[in-house]
Amino acid sequence: MFTGIVQGLAKIEKIELSDELSRLLVSFPSGALNGLTRGASIALNGCCLTVTEFNSNGNVAYFDVMRESLRATNLGVLSEGDTVNFERAAKIGDEIGGHMMSGHISATIQLISRNETATNCELVFECPTELKPYVLPKGYIGLNGCSLTIGASVEQTFSVHLIPETLEVTTFGTIKPGDLVNVEPDPQTQAIVDTVERYLATRS
Repeated sequence: MFTGIVQGLAKIEKIELSDELSRLLVSFPSGALNGLTRGASIALNGCCLTVTEFNSNGNVAYFDVMRESLRATNLGVLSEGDTVNFERAAKIGDEIGGHMMSGHISATIQLISRNETATNCELVFECPTELKPYVLPKGYIGLNGCSLTIGASVEQTFSVHLIPETLEVTTFGTIKPGDLVNVEPDPQTQAIVDTVERYLATRS
């Protein structure tokens, strides 16, 4: 499980392609891999991946990404040199500063527009039909692994507002209109909406 509090940016150093998967060599900030073990989970752009090899002294780790994950997330469009948000798996007793997230991506969506002032940045995203029931004003949503509050939603779009700190420590500082973002709806919202819909279906 993850909290949606991005711990920093990691860099894709190398991508090894094969028919069934891609192997990513990723470098992390100094100290970010302290205490890591093989088989541990790290979220890259919100996608939960398993560490297959690592060198904590060199601050690098390897991840195998299956074809389905490459298709369903923006990890499939990464290039060597790109940066991603990362968060190590939460531990019992950790502060939950965002909201609980599984690291299972539901969809990718495009950034429509970016509206900035000196102290605020509004990002407007498309809202596919399948996500609309879970995108509620003032509700939570996970975007590229970052726990964010939905500012406003309409039929085709929704927005989030980011403070300078979030822009500095995440990929949202450089994201451009047209870029793809991984989406994980708030699991609690999704469970409630799906349960109510199933109940109403049985009553009709």
